[in-house]
Amino acid sequence: MLSRVAESIYWMSRYIERAENVARFVDVNLNLMLDLPTGSTQQWQPLVDITGDHAEFAERHGVATQQSVIEFLTFDAENVNSIVSCLRAARENARSVREIISSEMWEQLNESYLMVVDAARNHHQAGDPQDLFASVKMASHLFAGVTDATMTHGEAWHFCQMGRMLERADKTSRILDVKYFLLLPKVEDIGTTFDDLQWAAVLRSASAFEMYHKRHGRIAPTSVVDFLLLDREFPRAIHYCLRAARESIHAISDTPAGMFRNSVEQLFGALCSELAYAEIEDIIQSGVHEYLDELQERMNQVGTGLHETFFAARVVPPARRPVKARGAATSSSIG
Repeated sequence: MLSRVAESIYWMSRYIERAENVARFVDVNLNLMLDLPTGSTQQWQPLVDITGDHAEFAERHGVATQQSVIEFLTFDAENVNSIVSCLRAARENARSVREIISSEMWEQLNESYLMVVDAARNHHQAGDPQDLFASVKMASHLFAGVTDATMTHGEAWHFCQMGRMLERADKTSRILDVKYFLLLPKVEDIGTTFDDLQWAAVLRSASAFEMYHKRHGRIAPTSVVDFLLLDREFPRAIHYCLRAARESIHAISDTPAGMFRNSVEQLFGALCSELAYAEIEDIIQSGVHEYLDELQERMNQVGTGLHETFFAARVVPPARRPVKARGAATSSSIG
């Protein structure tokens, strides 16, 4: 596959997932505001912190209010991480690979983009913004379903899957980090009803509320972090997402499991192995913020490695024997 095509498919998928996650954050926060005790400070700045755009927001808007944050994260065409900007970028990437993706995928994405553009044009006169956020989330789910049902599960599909999973893992790590490091600075609030409401909001941000209760029952911070970080079966848990992305990278390169041919496969293998053997008590004792901060940095390294290995390369390197990863069960390399 041409590197240009692979990169367009990868970023198309990442941008769609990013738009969905922004819609999730804002929608959950709107509901959280209704449940908070009277006199509680509204928590809008953390939503900007999750996206990593706090400096740009502060320069243009100053204090974070409900109106300014919703405008910035939803309709602001100058904010590259707003919903409208993400869907525009996804659509432009999809346009360049129309011959690779299915017509159903293009139609679904185009319809989603036009829906948000129309909402941006009329949002000052519109009513409840939560209807739009629900539509954006559903549009993303429909696109993922249409992709799986109408696209051959070859290299292009795996690049699409990898983009979705890496973006999802990144955003899950950010909502956990914001909760632990930024959202609740007062020690006296820990264990209160206010604290429980916020942890429930974190779970809902990842559509994890029902699945968490089936697995763990009562909300407890340690169990929430464990579920969203280390669970192998929940599709928005970081460990699950990185394992799925690793499977796609191995399918693309045709490298046997437990081995690596390039740096990005090595990074994936190390990350997934560490998460597989991690204990939540050790993570909390050493510092959740520090652990997630390092994890985000390493996921950024994976993204850089993907670019250098698959997207930036214009000359196909000669084939080389894969290197066995440390701890692999087999004692020989497969050429």
